[in-house]
Amino acid sequence: MSFLEHKIPPPVIGALTAAAMWGAAGLGPQFTLAPAVRMTAVAVLVVAALAFDLLGLLAFRGSRTTVNPLAPQRASALVTGGVYRVTRNPMYLGMALLLLAWGVYLSAWLAFAGPLLFVLYITRFQILPEERALQENFGEAFTRYAAQVRRWL
Repeated sequence: MSFLEHKIPPPVIGALTAAAMWGAAGLGPQFTLAPAVRMTAVAVLVVAALAFDLLGLLAFRGSRTTVNPLAPQRASALVTGGVYRVTRNPMYLGMALLLLAWGVYLSAWLAFAGPLLFVLYITRFQILPEERALQENFGEAFTRYAAQVRRWL
């Protein structure tokens, strides 16, 4: 299945996952949260997601390295500061949190399969190949970084 590595942009995977979650929401049981609780949870998750996404993007821009997830071999710098001290993949984490917020908004148990499937897909077909490229580009520096900072959280 390596033919899927770095083939589909992660935002497209996120959008397809969100659409599948919407479709699945009507197929299974729903859960009930007070509207204020539900919308507060959604808002907190969205703010956290956007913060991870934006801080990750700004760190890449600040290091003047590529943000193209389909070409990690073009990375000119190993970004390890800022939000990258917390997670090696803040932008993917942000996408996963947005999907989790969408699941809470949909209030459907089956919709929560979406963020899980997104994490599994992105890990296998995006992150692991990226890590191979970073290992080739940055060697021991990437090995040390990966030993200190978790892939997700």
